[in-house]
Amino acid sequence: MKSGILPAVIAYAAVLWAAGLRLPRRLEGLDSFFLASRRLGSLRVAFSLCASWIGAASLLVSTDEAFRDGFSAIWIMGVPAVATLLLLLALAGPVREAAGSTLSDLMESRYGKAARFLTSVLIVWYMTVLAASQMIAAGSFLGAFLGTSPIPSLAIAAGIVLVYSVAGGLISVSRTHVVQVVLLVAGVTGMIAALASRTSWGAVRAAAGRLGKGSYFDVLAGADRNVLIAVSFVLAWTISPIAWQRMQAARSEGAARRGLLGAALLLAVFYAGIVAAGMLFLPLFPQGGNGVPLVTTFISGESGSFLGGLLFVTVLAAILSTMDAALNAGAFTLTKDLLGRTAGLGPGNRPLILARISTLALAAAAFLVATRFGDILKTLGLASKIMAEGLLVPGLAALFLKKKAPWAGLLSILCGGGYAFVCFLEESGLRLVPVPPWPWSLPLGVGLGAAGFLIGFLVDRLHCRRT
Repeated sequence: MKSGILPAVIAYAAVLWAAGLRLPRRLEGLDSFFLASRRLGSLRVAFSLCASWIGAASLLVSTDEAFRDGFSAIWIMGVPAVATLLLLLALAGPVREAAGSTLSDLMESRYGKAARFLTSVLIVWYMTVLAASQMIAAGSFLGAFLGTSPIPSLAIAAGIVLVYSVAGGLISVSRTHVVQVVLLVAGVTGMIAALASRTSWGAVRAAAGRLGKGSYFDVLAGADRNVLIAVSFVLAWTISPIAWQRMQAARSEGAARRGLLGAALLLAVFYAGIVAAGMLFLPLFPQGGNGVPLVTTFISGESGSFLGGLLFVTVLAAILSTMDAALNAGAFTLTKDLLGRTAGLGPGNRPLILARISTLALAAAAFLVATRFGDILKTLGLASKIMAEGLLVPGLAALFLKKKAPWAGLLSILCGGGYAFVCFLEESGLRLVPVPPWPWSLPLGVGLGAAGFLIGFLVDRLHCRRT
């Protein structure tokens, strides 16, 4: 175990619990637990969106991608994050005006009960895999410092998150996100300053030349893979329940829009810094991290110093802030759209009890998925495929359709979501049908979802003419 790491984990957990457990005297219903009583201001919306988006892939994977490929790594997380938030600015009004408070509500209003059920299943599946991607990161990162195996390490991370997520829902999660964003900004700023004091951009250029990286400063290098990854994330995040939940929880449409714009600006600066840090690693670690993320290697070298402790909790903040957002948004759908409709929400405290049970159940499912996969970026990509291929086309169309189109929604979800499910099984080792790996499988999946929608839409129109 690295010196001082365990006290840092305990202190960090205590700070999060102090922020997250400062609750109103009484939570009243699912609106208060999952939508913070629709009272989030623009700053809280911006901070929560940033914290939700800056996960393990942002720090651990993006820096390694930037170290390996240079400036073009901005496409992996930075470009899709900012592009999605700007796109959501145009959708803020329709999202807030949509019937009900979840994507499943909207889908039922346009496509019927079957589409609602399938949408709910896909969302819960997506959030489970997204949370699992952060648990994978927690397992390897904490294990490297605590000396524990991956499973106990990811259990520690999940336990920290569950304390405040189960207690207060989105109110608690959004409060901890303020703390997490402050840590993220401070940590990344400190890391860049430390790297800049030890090397220079001239040294980066020279190292790239020695290693044969001629396109290291070319933003379009590797565009075939990088653009596909960026498109995969944009398509998924545009329909992501996490972003929609924040827009619904804002106190007004104006607060939602200001929060989206503020988050876009913050993330643009943040991801530029992350890519810069990854490139500055090149002269210092020309052989890479030998299978260990470079940020982890750098923290190990700074163990015992203030910078080392700050960077340790910064990475932990990135992991936990995305994990808690995924668990809360997934539990919202699980509670309201699946368990609540079968078991009944009932009066009194029963909805809150069910919400807390859903949060625990989702965490347990994510834990099991995390033990199956070992690649953070691939797991995040598989999660994005679920939304991009299964729900993007019918979800966006539902915002603007004036008449019901049950076959359009149903066929789109079945075609796109079914393909995503086959790809998931393929990547998990249960090989049924040979499919391209992510991200190369994305265009076909989105195309199948769009084709299903068009065929179903034609069927709906023909049915309307006959009746």
